[in-house]
Amino acid sequence: MKTAKPQEYAKAVKAASPPSPVVKDCIWAFLVGGFICTVGQILINLYQNLGLELPQARTAVSVSLILISATLTALGWYDDLSKHAGAGMLVPITGFANSMVSPAMEFKSEGFITGLGSKLFTVSGPVLVFGVTSSVIYGLIIYLFHII
Repeated sequence: MKTAKPQEYAKAVKAASPPSPVVKDCIWAFLVGGFICTVGQILINLYQNLGLELPQARTAVSVSLILISATLTALGWYDDLSKHAGAGMLVPITGFANSMVSPAMEFKSEGFITGLGSKLFTVSGPVLVFGVTSSVIYGLIIYLFHII
């Protein structure tokens, strides 16, 4: 079996890959990301009208967007939407929720506990550990510079 040189491989990949419409992708990402932010602002206003203070309304919006994203992922619609919307749908908090739920949905046939539940915690565990660890380190750095 003959191995291709790196230049030959790069040339073959470039020939087989369709050109990426960067400007169109950026516009879609901007529009979709902006739409998600607009929905977030509408939800903040709604929650404040229902009696929540601004900090609690912001928390409720984060929870709502995560719930909506997780639901769309569970229904199998999120991937279809993100194929057309691009990074605008993947970057905000909705992308985080999708990245947590997607792997778990692959194992739902094994049951809620041994399949879906265990895979969900397998994926979320490192994310939570990294988040907590980095926040503690960040807090220590802020504390040390504040004392000095």
